[in-house]
Amino acid sequence: MQILVLYYSKSGNTRKLAEAVARGVDSVEGAQAIIKSTSEVTKDNFLNCSGVIAGSPVYFGVMAADLKRVIDEFISLRKKMEGKVGAAFATSGDPTGGKETTMFSIIQALMIYGMVIVGDPMSATGHYGTACVGEPDEKAGENGAKLGARVAEIALKLGV
Repeated sequence: MQILVLYYSKSGNTRKLAEAVARGVDSVEGAQAIIKSTSEVTKDNFLNCSGVIAGSPVYFGVMAADLKRVIDEFISLRKKMEGKVGAAFATSGDPTGGKETTMFSIIQALMIYGMVIVGDPMSATGHYGTACVGEPDEKAGENGAKLGARVAEIALKLGV
């Protein structure tokens, strides 16, 4: 079973958090992370996955335009994504920099795709996803891995 970890990263911070999320997916027996930037992802990556964990830096409180572009361009897959697992992560340049609203913008799009949305587990923050300010530190990396593992475990339980 494959979980797509999709991200846009200009500074490299979101890519680093995506790598931590992917490590969490890979820690679950029977799950494999497929990590793709928005410039690399294909429609087949979406179709062949059991879940999508999408991440973005905060841009004016919402996802980056390039992540939104992918979501818009792949809209023909919407009905085929129904029932798959979705989750979000974000990075920002400021502690009050809109990480939660950015994750909500991603979550909203994944919900419209018909996906089953999960947040990060209670052992992380128990909220909307995982996020950090600047480069992910050890704790943010741990929380990212916990989010990845949770999505993989739920996808396996759902059999998607």
